Amino acid sequence: MNLSVETSPTSVRKSIGKTGVLLVNLGTPDSPSVPDVRKYLREFLMDGRVIDIPFASRFMLVNGIIAPFRAPKSAKVYKELWTESGSPLKYYGQIVERELQKELGTDYVVKLAMRYQSPSIEAGLKAFQQEGLSELIIIPFFPQYASATTGSIYELVMDLLKSWEVIPAIRFVNRFLEHPKFIEGFAQIARKHMEAYDYDYFLFSYHGLPERQIYKGDITKRVCQLGECCNTLHALNQHCYRAQCFETTRLIVKALGIPEGRYTTSFQSRLGKDPWIQPYTDDIIKGLPGKGIKSVLAFSPAFVADCLETTIEVGVEYKELFEQSGGQHWQLVESLNDSPLWIETLVDLVKTA
Repeated sequence: MNLSVETSPTSVRKSIGKTGVLLVNLGTPDSPSVPDVRKYLREFLMDGRVIDIPFASRFMLVNGIIAPFRAPKSAKVYKELWTESGSPLKYYGQIVERELQKELGTDYVVKLAMRYQSPSIEAGLKAFQQEGLSELIIIPFFPQYASATTGSIYELVMDLLKSWEVIPAIRFVNRFLEHPKFIEGFAQIARKHMEAYDYDYFLFSYHGLPERQIYKGDITKRVCQLGECCNTLHALNQHCYRAQCFETTRLIVKALGIPEGRYTTSFQSRLGKDPWIQPYTDDIIKGLPGKGIKSVLAFSPAFVADCLETTIEVGVEYKELFEQSGGQHWQLVESLNDSPLWIETLVDLVKTA
């Protein structure tokens, strides 16, 4: 008599415990007040992966210069961004948390967390610890990998988990820029604007990073030149943030059928005097009207939820800069926020992580 029973590891794991899914975005102040913004800036900028200089220098820079002087200015901008529901980044994150839980069902426990401020990663992991999970999936809300974003989340999660007596199986989502539904999500939003207006040009603006962080990421020390090396994404540059951004642009451009010569990839949000990855978005914008370009559809595909860098920086400040330079029509392509395609993307990422 054969008493053996064939079972797959996955089926056994599912029958024993649930899978935890931690969705992690960058973070947001608890309110647009100066004290809350200052608190957020201090936590954010004291991260050694964000400002990658020695601790003593970073401490003096952040606490002696940036936080005291930048917080009042940033608070004013956050007040422009704030809605009745609070910060858009957190508001949309909470909706996505609920919708993803509905789609995944009772075999999963979905939690939203922020790398900085609340709800914290630590609180999310503690809640999972009480669930008797058999597996944990971490999904940073960054389409492209960078040490200052996804890498920082990895580091904190592993640092927090190292004290657990029992650590469940863990899977990290490294990036998802190539996911067809992520690309189609931005293309779908863009098509609505393209149907309403015939744009001369298309600008893809990504959050910037200091050049030194890109060079540090090239562990081969023979690939990165911050130039044509980003024209393709391959094995040796696959973790380069700049190369991933150019690849994201190429995929969205292909989905929309945008001709060569009518789009540019650039980088925004510079901080300090050190060189950041180029081309700089503000420099590109200033030169467009002189080339006869009067209308621009602007994308910000480094973000999956509208925030300060999309709604205010790209949607308002760059619009004003374009018009001051002689442009006439500027339109921001909104982020994925809580769109159905974004939820479908996350379902796929969970199931295939």
